[in-house]
Amino acid sequence: MARAMKIEGRPVWAEVRLSALEHNLRTIRAHLDAGCAALGTPKKRVQIWSVVKGNGYGHGGAMAAKTFAKAGADGFCVTCSAEGIELREAGIRKPVLVLTGFWPGEEKRIIAHRLTPAVTDCKQLKLLERAARRFAKKLRGPLEFHLKVDTGMNRLGTSANSLECVARTLADCPHLRLAGTFTHLASSEVLTTSETTDQTQAFQKVLGRMREMGLSPGIVHMANSAAIISRPETWFDAVRPGAIGYGYHQNYDPPAKTAEVARKVPLQPALSFRTRIISLRDVPAGAGIGYNAKFHAARPSRIGILAAGYADGIPRGMANTGQVMIRGKFAPVVGTVSMDLTAVDLTDIEGAELGDVVTVYGTDGDATQYAFDVARQLGTVTASLLVGLGWRVPRIYLR
Repeated sequence: MARAMKIEGRPVWAEVRLSALEHNLRTIRAHLDAGCAALGTPKKRVQIWSVVKGNGYGHGGAMAAKTFAKAGADGFCVTCSAEGIELREAGIRKPVLVLTGFWPGEEKRIIAHRLTPAVTDCKQLKLLERAARRFAKKLRGPLEFHLKVDTGMNRLGTSANSLECVARTLADCPHLRLAGTFTHLASSEVLTTSETTDQTQAFQKVLGRMREMGLSPGIVHMANSAAIISRPETWFDAVRPGAIGYGYHQNYDPPAKTAEVARKVPLQPALSFRTRIISLRDVPAGAGIGYNAKFHAARPSRIGILAAGYADGIPRGMANTGQVMIRGKFAPVVGTVSMDLTAVDLTDIEGAELGDVVTVYGTDGDATQYAFDVARQLGTVTASLLVGLGWRVPRIYLR
């Protein structure tokens, strides 16, 4: 049976094993070092900038960053200044890159908390220069930024045609320094198309053009999780591990690649998601369960009600298709998953009783089901389930 944690208030919680986060970061480091040796560059040290956006993929951004820093991360990536400020207030001193840039007016916050903004449009340089000039005494040197280049994903990033604008504008910005250049891969886990190769070649052309123009790109980074594992040609100076830092490989195409990389680069899922049975009821055959009676008992059944719903992070898609773990066995989710409660069929779980611990993600005896497994069943990505853990779910940190 899953162990019970002492939780004050509503019995729903997530357990995060910090030792698993450390293991994953060190496994990534070993994989990078081995890959560099295989490529004939054994002395090359690829930097690791851990991605801790989305509240550290649901694990807690500040604690994840502290743990990755302890294990050797060189820097961190967040989405917005608010996430970066959280890290600074938690004592993180290593570089923090704001991946999606900044909204006009955020410049003061970025400077005050020593964050590194991404520039995704040439016009943003003048905004940064104005702020950096105003707060020059506080900066004690140029404000560092990373230039994001669009190489085919067509979301954010300056185009190759805008490099002249960047070079020309930057020449008039003495309070700024280009410290890094990066792009983002759209399909690094898809090995059956040339898209990643095309993006890599486009990025290399951009870097070559920058150097011809006298622009030093600084730290060059491109590789996300799947590229770190399977595409060493994308590593450059630094990599940005996301889901793999928390213990989850991508779903590859072809599918056989997923099992292959899991064997070669063994990761440890760090998060378990648990709740308790708060109500039991025996219902006759034909009884409807939950909103709109989406489930009818095919036999006399024992139904357990869990103290967690979709506001806590149980995906609504698990209704009548998913399962949870109780007393080392799987029990099906029945009826519609509501905001605060979820029903499960306990008819075949011998001895199930009020207060039993229920595991949504994690292990319980011989039963195991991680967020990755549920995501695959639902046809979504693991990260969407991890970041879906609600604010009212306390994170309990374990070694």
